Amino acid sequence: MTENLLLAFILTTLAGLSTGIGSAIAFFAKTTNKSFLSISLGFSAGVMIYVSLVEIFAKARNSLSVHFGDSLGYIYTVIGFFIGILVILVIDRLIPSYENPHEARTIEEMNDEAEKSKKLKRMGVLTALAIGIHNFPEGIATFTAALTEPKLGISIAVAIAIHNIPEGIAVSVPMYFSTQSRKKAFWYSFTSGLAEPVGAIMGFFLLKAFLDDSTFGFVFAAVAGIMVFISIDELLPTAREYDTGHKSIYGMVAGMFVMAFSLLLFII
Repeated sequence: MTENLLLAFILTTLAGLSTGIGSAIAFFAKTTNKSFLSISLGFSAGVMIYVSLVEIFAKARNSLSVHFGDSLGYIYTVIGFFIGILVILVIDRLIPSYENPHEARTIEEMNDEAEKSKKLKRMGVLTALAIGIHNFPEGIATFTAALTEPKLGISIAVAIAIHNIPEGIAVSVPMYFSTQSRKKAFWYSFTSGLAEPVGAIMGFFLLKAFLDDSTFGFVFAAVAGIMVFISIDELLPTAREYDTGHKSIYGMVAGMFVMAFSLLLFII
């Protein structure tokens, strides 16, 4: 398991710092490619929902059943799943909706707001902090998955990276229009993603003394809950905001299919 430590950290870092891609898009794109964003976010949601309910939840149940028996192991898995949902729900409730980075916005809308608002810098800073708070449990999810199952870690990292791109736009645009500095806006956006590797490191050291199958079972159950909540509460609604038809749903189904096919490759 420790041999996957470096890979887990690299994947978590890359997933978190993909906010920088959103920043670059905000700077160089004149208009928002709504179809691409809708499909991509739907795809990310499909990957996360499928892998959470089909693979991660099952692994959590298997690990806990070994220690506690089938019935009690299943009960603990369900409890862990809803604890994960509760954690991310509490985080969402603590962040004011105005600064919530998961509110769907196009580049054009952000530019309009930028010209009118007198509090853009505060908005950019608070959005960066909000993203950091949201990314903390996502970092633990990616790191834990990659540490135990590298193939799962890669899939989750890609899905979370896609989901972080609009967050980069949400930070960089108000910061740029308040400071007129592309460099400063980019670094605020880029570094907001550092919460994911920080979350991974803290989670690892906090759990290091308790790392066994039962601990990973609880963590995996919670990770499944966190990812399902993020997909339903953030990714799919945002994808629908950018949608002009059923592209977000097509993207979601495609994400589920790709995830299912990739998992089958390890069985055949």
